[in-house]
Parts: sequence; structure tokens; C-alpha cells
Amino acid sequence: MFESVFYEVSILLFVAAIIGFLGMLLRQPLIVSFILVGILVGPSVLGITRSSEHMELLASLGVSLLLFIVGLKLDLKLIRMTGRVALMTGLGQVVFTSLVGYWICLWMGFSPLASLYIAIALTFSSTIIIVKLLSDKGEMETLHGRIALGFLIVQDIVVVLMMIGLSTSGLFGGESNIWLALVEVAVKGVLFLAVVALFIRYVAERLLRLLAPRQEMTLLFVVAWAAILASATDMFGFSKELGALLAGVSFASTSYRDILASRLTSLRDFLLLFFFINLGAHIHLAGMGAQVFQATLLSLFVLIGNPFIVLVIMGMMGYTSRTGFLAGLTVAQISEFSLVFVALGLSLGHIDSDVVSLVTLVGLLTIGISTYMILNSHLLYSRLSPFLAPFERKRAYRESHEEGAIEKHPEIIVIGLGRYGRHIALKFHRTGKKVMGIDYDPHVVREITRLGVSSCFGDIHDPGLLSFSPLLRASCILVTIPALSGYLIDPDPHMTLCRGLREAGFSGKLVLTARSVADLERFKHVPADMILYPYEDAAEHACERIQVLLAS
Repeated sequence: MFESVFYEVSILLFVAAIIGFLGMLLRQPLIVSFILVGILVGPSVLGITRSSEHMELLASLGVSLLLFIVGLKLDLKLIRMTGRVALMTGLGQVVFTSLVGYWICLWMGFSPLASLYIAIALTFSSTIIIVKLLSDKGEMETLHGRIALGFLIVQDIVVVLMMIGLSTSGLFGGESNIWLALVEVAVKGVLFLAVVALFIRYVAERLLRLLAPRQEMTLLFVVAWAAILASATDMFGFSKELGALLAGVSFASTSYRDILASRLTSLRDFLLLFFFINLGAHIHLAGMGAQVFQATLLSLFVLIGNPFIVLVIMGMMGYTSRTGFLAGLTVAQISEFSLVFVALGLSLGHIDSDVVSLVTLVGLLTIGISTYMILNSHLLYSRLSPFLAPFERKRAYRESHEEGAIEKHPEIIVIGLGRYGRHIALKFHRTGKKVMGIDYDPHVVREITRLGVSSCFGDIHDPGLLSFSPLLRASCILVTIPALSGYLIDPDPHMTLCRGLREAGFSGKLVLTARSVADLERFKHVPADMILYPYEDAAEHACERIQVLLAS
């Protein structure tokens, strides 16, 4: 349609800006808006996009940066801590979805081979979409966020093994010996991990120290490192996502990781635009009308069945129904790789175009609906929690408030142990106050406990936090977690916590933390005694100190 790729991209960006703006006014998730842009400019509607290879290149770079930034925040200790539950839930979900999905497809009249393709396609969850949504909600470092990322990695590994199994069984005409193929993949994986481990041990910190004075060189190198490791894992037979994640992990232990993350965030968000547009552009609407019933049935299976099996497994392992529910919602959709998988089956003549259309429609439905489910997960849990209690043990020991040395009669409780809350808790602790900290990141809880401050795992979004008895005994509760603009009708956790405490008879002081003027507006109707404004307070304190200095 356009003589120049530049013209095409210009029109595409303009359409994305308009649709994104309208979506923002309607309080719709940007992911849904951008996928809609892809459908609109794709071959099914306007047919604007012609340079798909350019879109895929930019999309791949955006995905690499997204997973790189996630890797920057991963700690090897946390990987070990969530490894067992990630493995069990990841494998459990794959087995459950494959087997049940296969029999559902047979029941609907598909051939065994077509049923196998559809069932395998239903097992894949979109790492990119899930990570982007959790990042937008600030939940990547929560317990359920870390567990979700863990079983997504397990899924990636299972996908590789499935492909090997299918190729050796003759479906893809590849390896003649499955054990030889498995050994080959294992050797490649060990060699790759060894190279990354050596880089972490001997190169990462020294290299960043050398590059740090030149911001543009630092940015160039980390983008190149994310891309080259993504390419390497792809060539070794693993996913690009896994390589980009490991690239981030290789810098996670350096003192520069926060700086790197802040510098890459804007570039990541811009490039991810092309991923979601490209995803929408590959959705062909023709021929889907006759498959609405089949697609609806399979979509309900993915939207309900996948979270259900995760909830059951995590409950059996000692996690609360809330953590299991929130983690389970992240697998309530199929992946963009599912579309690639069935397209490959079509090109090999194993399935027909009707199967591809069906999986595409299931992908469109599950991605769209699960996006709203994840963004409003806390509201969903609050509505469904009375029905979820049977899916956890009587005592969810892995998240029990009673673990560790908990201060039974604290004077001050700090909810949120980020930089600001951590310093406040430590300051009060050093003055002899009985302080207790609460945070949703198990790693942070362990760190501040080692420094001598009583602390425990807890989440401000969790209604069960109100039943934690030390809250009602405290003289002051300080919430340092900033307000987040909610999607749709997700409840305001600050309002819920403060009103819940007052209704439960809490007579102490409630202090909230506002990071912006918008936060101050949101807190106007919250029954708090004081609102801290860290940046303004810090500036005022700095001015006072400077005036004292000038007067001396």
C-alpha cells in the first residue's frame, strides 16, 4: 500500500496513538487497545501492514528488553525458593491442560492428530503478556508474581521437550533417537548456563563499572547483550524469552541493576507496542463465525480450568487460596506461540485451516478476557474468596503470619518495606521503638529480619491482612506503598485497609504516603490521620539544613 516502510510505520504509530488515547479515556488496558490496532491495520480489515518482517524485528527487541528487565530483578536465592512450587504447578498445568483439552477436542469431533495439536496449543501461556501486566500492576516482585514467572519458565522448557518428542515420533520428521536429542539439548543448556555463570562471576560488575560514565554505551551494550543471548538460546533450540531473561539475571547481582532498569523502561514500552500490534495483525477473522461455540467452550476451559489446577496444586503445597488464585489467573490465556505452532502444523499438512482459525479465535478471546481478569484480580478474589477456602490446607503454613519472631505488641507497623519504608522502620528500630514491618516480597522480609526488625509476609491487597492481630494493637500504622491508578473497578487497597481497621476498632494513628498530587486527591476520602509526601518533605528538610549551613 505504501512505497516506504517509513510511511507505513508512521501511519501505524498514528493509529496506535489515537486508539490508545480512546482506550485510555475509556479506562481500557493498553494491551487490548494495541491488539485492536493490529487487527484494524492487519489483512482482515484495512490491510495497511505489509512489512511484517520489520514489525517482527521491533517486536522481538521489545520482548527481549521486557524479559531482560524482569531478569534484572531476579535473585538466585528467590529462584531456589520458588523452584519447587514453580515446577509442580508448571508441570501440573501442562499435563492437566493437555489431557483434558485432548479429550474435549475428541468429543467435539476433531481427529486425534488435530486434537493433539489443539491440546498442545492450549498449554502455552504468554510470558510477554503476563509479565507486562504484572509489571504495570507493580506485582512482579510479589510472591504470586515470582511463582507465576517460575512456572512460565517451566512451560518454556516443557515446550522444547514436547517439540523434541513430536519430531522424534515422526510428526516433524526430525531426530531418529529421542534420547540423543534430549542429551543434546541438556548439553547445550549446561554449556549456556556455564557461560552465563562465568560472565556473572568475573565480568558483569567490572564491565558496567567501565561503561557507567558513558550512558549511551551502557544502554547500547545491555540492549546488545539481551539480543545476543536471546538469539543464542533460539539457535540452541530454547526460546528467545529464556535467553533475554538470563541476560537480565547476569546483571541482577551488580550494583547497577536499578539504573539499568530505569534507563530501559521507556524504550521497552515503545518497542512492545510493535509486539502487540504484530500479534493483532496476525489474527485473521475470516471463517471464525462458524466456530464460535467450539471456541467459547475451549476458552472457558482455559479461563477456568488452568487457574483451577494451579489453585489446587498450590493449596496442597501449603499456599493460601489467595496466592494460588492470583498466580493461577496468569495462565488463563493461550500464547502467541500457540498461533505459530498451529500455523506450522498447517504448513506440514497435519491440520487444516479450520483448526488454525479455531485456535486463533481462542487466543483472541482468552488474551482479551484474561487481561481484564489479571488487572482486576484482587476484586475477583474478594468476590470469589468464600468459594475458594476448600482449595487450601487448614493452615497455609508457607505464608503464615506466625512464622518467625513476630512482635506481638508493636508500637509502629510499617506496611511496605521499599526504600522509604525500610529506612523509616530501621530508624525507629534504632531509637528503641517496637517496630514491625510487613511486605509482599519474601526476600525483603528476610533481609530486614536479618537486620533485627521484626517482619512478616503480607499484602495490602489481601483482605485477610485485617485479621492479623498485631495490627489492632499498634499505636501507629504507616503505609508506605504508593497509590496505583486502578483498572476498571479494582478496589482501592488503601481505602479498604483504613476503613477495615477503623471498623475493627483500631484506635491508633493511620499514616499514608503520597508520591504525587494525584495520590493526595485519591487519599482525600481515606480515614487517615496524616499523609506523608516524601519528595516535598525531603526538599523541605534539605532546605532547612542548607539554611543552617549558610548561617554558620
